[in-house]
Amino acid sequence: MSLVHLNFESQYLNTNTDVNIILPDKPRKTQPADFYGNGKKYKVLWLLHGTFGDYTDWIRKSNIELYASEKNLIVVMPSAMNSNYSNWGAMMGINAYDFLTEELMPLVYNWLPASDKREDNFISGLSMGGEGALKYAVNYPEKFAGVAVLSMYARNLDELDPKKGFKETRMLNSYKNAGGYKKFYNSYENIRKNILDKKDSGVLPKMYFACGENDFLYNGYIDFKKWALDIGLEATFEETPGYTHEWRFWDMAIQKALDFFGIENKPDEGSPF
Repeated sequence: MSLVHLNFESQYLNTNTDVNIILPDKPRKTQPADFYGNGKKYKVLWLLHGTFGDYTDWIRKSNIELYASEKNLIVVMPSAMNSNYSNWGAMMGINAYDFLTEELMPLVYNWLPASDKREDNFISGLSMGGEGALKYAVNYPEKFAGVAVLSMYARNLDELDPKKGFKETRMLNSYKNAGGYKKFYNSYENIRKNILDKKDSGVLPKMYFACGENDFLYNGYIDFKKWALDIGLEATFEETPGYTHEWRFWDMAIQKALDFFGIENKPDEGSPF
């Protein structure tokens, strides 16, 4: 595989930002001009990091390059700081939610051999990135054929109402940034509400949720699973004993996610030796 590192000034983040992109490799028996000029468009996985992470996490801590190589898959891994993949207009215009759809996607589709067809695009992430992936998949179902949410879920904003005593600083900052709890509740941030609005329309992508049974978010995951089953959401859930909030689990889960998406392995080209 080829690994591309982009560093550019982002209009939506109002700062320089970094993106790692895995691209399919040229087969050894194919001439460069024939391969790079064939006009082929590849399937794309938009892969999001978690809190405290960045664009290097998946490359450094998982075998995603190997899995992408097996499937001739483009993998795009942006940096989003600790933004929750949300717009923070009051924070010097750091619009991390809009960055993916309004800036990074046009860049990738127009500069690289990436297919912009819905059936060729998938999104996944771990922890904060899992919530971000689900947020994009639910709010932009026309862009993604599938979403895999690893070690995360859609929170119940009814239970997080600050009037009921919820004091977590990160969420309170999110309310303030949105202009108050009511605006936050009725925005793209309320994933459960937006799932309810769309679940019967047939527009939502395929959904896969996975969590380790020893994960500190497991109880919230199980609560979401019960809610999803109660409302009749079409989704696949998988819990794995013995795993916490850890890379060993996410490396295993992303492989299962790629299989869930139905991305087939490329034909065996045999050994080059």
